[in-house]
Amino acid sequence: MASILVIDDDREHLSAVADILTKTGYEVKATDDGETGLKEIEENDYDLILTDLMMPKVDGLDILRQAIAVSPKSKCIILTGYGTIRGSVEAMKKGAFDYITKPMTSNELLPTVEKALQFKHLEEENLRLKRELRKRYRESYIIGTSEGMKRLYHFIEKVADTDCTVLITGGSGTGKELIARAIHYDSHRRDKPMVTINCGAIPTELLESELFGHEKGAFTGAHKRRIGRFEMADGGTIFLDEVGEMSPALQVKLLRVLQEQTFERVGGTHTIHVDVRIIAATNKNLSQAINNEKFREDLYYRLNVIPIKVPSLKQRKEDIPLLITFFLNKFQRGKEKRDLGFSPQALEALLEYDWPGNVRELENFIKRMIILCDNDVIELSDLPEHLQYRSSTIREPDVETPEQGRTLNDAVRDYEKRLILEALEKSRGVKAKAAKLLNIKRTTLIEKMKKQNLTGNVSG
Repeated sequence: MASILVIDDDREHLSAVADILTKTGYEVKATDDGETGLKEIEENDYDLILTDLMMPKVDGLDILRQAIAVSPKSKCIILTGYGTIRGSVEAMKKGAFDYITKPMTSNELLPTVEKALQFKHLEEENLRLKRELRKRYRESYIIGTSEGMKRLYHFIEKVADTDCTVLITGGSGTGKELIARAIHYDSHRRDKPMVTINCGAIPTELLESELFGHEKGAFTGAHKRRIGRFEMADGGTIFLDEVGEMSPALQVKLLRVLQEQTFERVGGTHTIHVDVRIIAATNKNLSQAINNEKFREDLYYRLNVIPIKVPSLKQRKEDIPLLITFFLNKFQRGKEKRDLGFSPQALEALLEYDWPGNVRELENFIKRMIILCDNDVIELSDLPEHLQYRSSTIREPDVETPEQGRTLNDAVRDYEKRLILEALEKSRGVKAKAAKLLNIKRTTLIEKMKKQNLTGNVSG
């Protein structure tokens, strides 16, 4: 049961808010005195604090400052009259979770309270999961409490302290290297090197030398012996990023290392033995590459002993608020910190966006916002155009399989009608705007409306 402290010098409003929260099942402490509220915060831990902004002696900002100093895990919501909304926005810049204007109904109060408590729970859950993982990697940057991330944490715990080869798959920017580092630093090899090489970033003719080293005179420009990445990683872990880019000839040599843990340097005859755990990653479909004869099937099965699939950011959008907070703190570290935040409309647009570049795209976006935005609250209008457009486009209706006896043409016609009606609703009946939302010409929309027998109060 969540504990909530309510502070408001308007006794009638205080009683109404406390009554709503108590009937909902929360444990509520109510006071009409700001000084008493400060004392409560010092002596007791509350999950959530609701405080009026304008009070005599001790106002809402005083309450907020005390809560941040004494009980930083508590969330704070400002209760404000219409005339003091500007002050509430200032309070959000200073650390308040949200504000609610008075007077309010239970339908206005409870969703905000639930959202604040849920966000508090997510922060605590993320900390707990990171503690359980016990990584030696100081800044793993693995952020998330979604179900997909929980499964990922569990998988890391299960496989980290083994010597099994791991194949990490997932889209670009999902954090595959972070997962590899987490596995290494939670294993018995943590005190030995972890060596990373991007197989797709090095020309094929040089990659063999990078991996296995070369002897002096092995090829033009080989003026001295060079130790390869496998030797550097002896006793530890080697991470082969974008392993799907490796040439077929080099795949044969990698297969031998996996089977025998031995190799020769380029131009050498001496067989070298290493004790290395191999973690590989790719954003390619290796099964398809096998079918296209671009990847060896026997190598695939050697690498894919423990498969780990990293979810895309689109598949775990509930982690976006946590990631935003993390990146805001990360990029302001060591600088004069600003209390940056996103307006509800801007945050909604970020949650609606699919993030094809995954976490890396979000990270770069936050870095750009910190540099370019002068205001502390980032509004929808501050976002790039593709994010603003995404938030204003129509939501595609669900497609249902045609029922028995219903033709495909009927289903398509109904689907088209629903799209047109929703576009007209979004554009308030302006056909030109509706056509733009549907990405068709205005004349095409008019023809389709005639076929659908759609009439009404619409304009050009």
